[in-house]
Amino acid sequence: MYEPASPGWLLVALCAATGAYCLLRMRSPVEEQRRTAGTEALMGFGMAAMAVPAAVVEPPRWAWLAYVTVFGAAALRSLWTARSSPHQLHHLMGAVAMVYMAAVMTVAPAHHAHSHGGAGVPLLTGALLLYFTGYVLRSGVRLLPLAAAGGGGSGAGGPRSPSGAEGWGARRAVRWGDRPELSRACRLSMGIAMLAMLVTL
Repeated sequence: MYEPASPGWLLVALCAATGAYCLLRMRSPVEEQRRTAGTEALMGFGMAAMAVPAAVVEPPRWAWLAYVTVFGAAALRSLWTARSSPHQLHHLMGAVAMVYMAAVMTVAPAHHAHSHGGAGVPLLTGALLLYFTGYVLRSGVRLLPLAAAGGGGSGAGGPRSPSGAEGWGARRAVRWGDRPELSRACRLSMGIAMLAMLVTL
């Protein structure tokens, strides 16, 4: 979107990988997992497309209008489903951020190729930066207990860890698409990517 070529491609790869994992999560037998994974896959691939360096592809104005339409619809859907699932409020904020960035590009398309800041509404940009900074910090902290728990159960006073075939079977019992630590890491990655895109407005 706005980044120089090398960081821009890293951002594309990060968002595309996150979107691909979210597609894998859509095969989960848990309905709520499938529903959130679909929204997050759309966000990941949308951010990947938006992050493609302008030196490679300069999107026409209608492409930004398509972003506004697609993510505007996603925002309305998240707002509707947030009544029963509070986590959808984060999806709502992500969709609003995508609509905002696409709207800025629609009004000032030259900013895509020559970004030096100042194209957006400072108050709105600041509010979104504040939200996603808080989200990234909170998500990072939430990953720490999972890492600690993964290595702390083998001590003398801890619960007995399964070993051998039993341990392998227990690990395989958790599908890749249902691992909570990977889901949180993907959301953290998208939060960081969103910050990188917003900071250039």
